Amino acid sequence: MGKNGKNAESNDEKQDKTETHLKLVEREKEKKMVKKIVWSIVTILVTLLVIFGITSYQYVTSSLQPLDETSNEEIQIEVPSGSSSADISRILEKNKVIKSASVFRFYIKLNNETNFQAGYYLFSPSMTLEEIIQSLQEGGSPVAFDGTKILVQEGLTIEQVAESVEKSTNYKASDFIEKATDKKFLLKLKTTYPELLTSAIESKETKYVLEGYLFPATYDFSDDFSLETVIENMVKKTDEVMQKYYSTIEEKKMTVQQVITLASLIEREGNSYEDRTKIASVFYNRLEAEMPLQSDISVLYALNKHKEIVTYKDLETDSPYNLYQNKGYGPGPFNNPSEDAIKSTLNPEDTNYIYFLADTTTGKVYFSRTYAEHQELVEQYITP
Repeated sequence: MGKNGKNAESNDEKQDKTETHLKLVEREKEKKMVKKIVWSIVTILVTLLVIFGITSYQYVTSSLQPLDETSNEEIQIEVPSGSSSADISRILEKNKVIKSASVFRFYIKLNNETNFQAGYYLFSPSMTLEEIIQSLQEGGSPVAFDGTKILVQEGLTIEQVAESVEKSTNYKASDFIEKATDKKFLLKLKTTYPELLTSAIESKETKYVLEGYLFPATYDFSDDFSLETVIENMVKKTDEVMQKYYSTIEEKKMTVQQVITLASLIEREGNSYEDRTKIASVFYNRLEAEMPLQSDISVLYALNKHKEIVTYKDLETDSPYNLYQNKGYGPGPFNNPSEDAIKSTLNPEDTNYIYFLADTTTGKVYFSRTYAEHQELVEQYITP
């Protein structure tokens, strides 16, 4: 009996151990399964967070850019008295001037932009957030725009401005040019805006004294207006913008004509503010080294035509405006630049760059310190 009892107990113990082992194995399986589920959930959550982060970044980045850079549409909006920045943001988004009200509002807070004013405004989807904010701070019209509107886009020459006037009014482009070159009228403008126009009128060999001084903006006039009023308003706008820069120009021992001239080249040579400050640096470095500025924009202006490719023969064009053949600034501006280009001109990046070129397919600008580096970039991005 005792021996059989021991055997029975031994079998029971074995059975218990087996059951315990099976339970442990089962628990381990469950733990592994739970871990797999947890890791799967964590992986999915991390992936979703990454996707959300990338999507959010792309959305915010695109919202900081103009809604439509190619748009020529003008949209009239009203900012009621007492509107908050949130109200203004919603109005701009609703009228399709900006992409996102929330991003615009965040941008305003981040840069501590205030003093927005009530009134009627003409905005375009091609405007940058900085341009929209500046307009809101300068103030709108107390009444809705219902007269004649004339649009002067950034980088237009005076002859192209004249064409814009002809399209929007009953005046001919030739009438505009005739008034813009009238000596008595120019002296009158100089008397009214001496800081702005003295160096322009004193410059030699200029094709048009007012080239560069017809500020890019949308102008609204009543039905009864003269060409003299149109031109004076454009010059007045330029003077208003330049007021904040006159002291800096004096400190740099430059003339307004020189600043506007460089700005007109920079307007057409670069698109972003960052590129423009570097291009300004290249021009200043070349001037200091007594090298020609060698801008294709100057050659095209001398030729008075638009071309995609400037030839070696074009570079030999006999004109004081050809800055391949002539050192220095030339007679004067080559178009009517934006404030962004003017600001870039007065705030150049500190570099040793002497050359730059733009990849016409991507718009990216490449800079170099030596001619050898420049040639490598030409072969890489320009030479077919």
